[in-house]
Amino acid sequence: MTLVLAIDQGTTSSRAILFRPDTSIAAVAQREFPQHFPAPGWVEHEPEDLWTSTVETCREALSRAGATAWDVAAIGITNQRETTVVWDRRTGDAVSRAIVWQDRRTADFCATLKAEGHETLVADRTGLLIDPYFSGTKIAWILDHVPGARERAERGEILFGTVDSYLLWRLTGGAVHATDATNASRTMLFDIHRGTWDDDLLAMLRIPRAMLPEVRDCAADFGTTLPGLFGGPIAIAGVAGDQQAAMVGQACFAPGMVKSTYGTGCFALLNTGATPIRSRNRLLTTIAYQLGGRRTYALEGSIFVAGAVVQWLRDGLGLVAEAAETGPLAAAADPAQDVVMVPAFVGLGAPHWNPDLRGAVFGLTRATGPKELARAALDSVCFQTVDLLVAMRADWPDSRGARTVLRVDGGMTASDWTMQRLADLLDAPVDRPEIQETTALGAAYLAGLQAGIYPDPARFADTWRLERRFGSTMAPDARAAKLASWRRAIAGLLASA
Repeated sequence: MTLVLAIDQGTTSSRAILFRPDTSIAAVAQREFPQHFPAPGWVEHEPEDLWTSTVETCREALSRAGATAWDVAAIGITNQRETTVVWDRRTGDAVSRAIVWQDRRTADFCATLKAEGHETLVADRTGLLIDPYFSGTKIAWILDHVPGARERAERGEILFGTVDSYLLWRLTGGAVHATDATNASRTMLFDIHRGTWDDDLLAMLRIPRAMLPEVRDCAADFGTTLPGLFGGPIAIAGVAGDQQAAMVGQACFAPGMVKSTYGTGCFALLNTGATPIRSRNRLLTTIAYQLGGRRTYALEGSIFVAGAVVQWLRDGLGLVAEAAETGPLAAAADPAQDVVMVPAFVGLGAPHWNPDLRGAVFGLTRATGPKELARAALDSVCFQTVDLLVAMRADWPDSRGARTVLRVDGGMTASDWTMQRLADLLDAPVDRPEIQETTALGAAYLAGLQAGIYPDPARFADTWRLERRFGSTMAPDARAAKLASWRRAIAGLLASA
């Protein structure tokens, strides 16, 4: 048993990747699944789509590698965080579609909670802000709007889980209802200091404690799969939310290390070690990982729209046929045009946290075309990353004056133009690793650590390899002018809200 199977259940697709003991990849399989937008600001998934696509990709990856269940030492799971599933304890049937992390339907409820003065309690206990992004208000919405759900919850008949917990329950045939500390820390229900579900927060949102999963380390015994799923039982030994898994996969184990992942959204995490840092700049304090009962913390900045803006150029506007076309288009844009795009399709995340804003484009002229819009779209991701790193430096004294090196991963990092632009606007090195599948690698590492396949974190960090470093080449005056244009656009949009 020398392989580790990583399940990477994301926002738009499910993937399964088999890793060898040297962390090289033996096989990959991927399935996209439908997105549902039943109302403005609402985003949903069918839980059954998450389940079937996960099982199908695992089976396909095993087949492509010529492997069986008996070749797999353990499974690691990483997942889209905050997405909320509620299901029947007896049958496993979901009571509604999953409410996706991007969904903003609880914005009014969040505003009410703030008006009632709950924001300090939430920040003190969870490290989070009151926002529709997190799972807690999504659970409350399901209990209040699905007929009979609240009564069933109070009778202990239905369960809540983030996607990892739902998959665990299905994979083990209902034997395990658990999650890990990183996913728990994203619910707005978990005390990140004591490492427990918080009764005051549960009471605030009227959520029965019996719905909640048991919280375990990221590398732990999470049960075994039903033998019939993959031709034999496989131990499940690692779980982490996707952004924390990417941090592990990037080997950001030392305080001060920063990674940024570019998928549908963008998420930057700064390792702050054993000390949770309370942000003064509307960043989140979260659990980076928990091993051996010891929690490591991070400051996190969340950008809701990153790769999604490229998808919009492709699917919404039809400007490109493939995402890879945007880099060359941007490179050919007219440098004299100062077009700025703020892709607030579902509001703005850190450091603004305004769910009511919507996207805008500034500086349009008759000469503006696809090239300039492509550049503005890619720039918007870089600008938002700059905002996160500026806030992180301000929040964590140890990072002030330091020349931050940003480790990057995710689909957008394949674009050399975008990564060079990011380094230019950050005025800092951007490191792209040899292994781009860092989220899945992080999940595999946690499972392999528990199974004895992979070494301790310090030795694992020695295996990280650089593929390319992008250094800043932009003149300071040009950088300052571009950042000033971005900040004027943000200010204008905030003023109009």
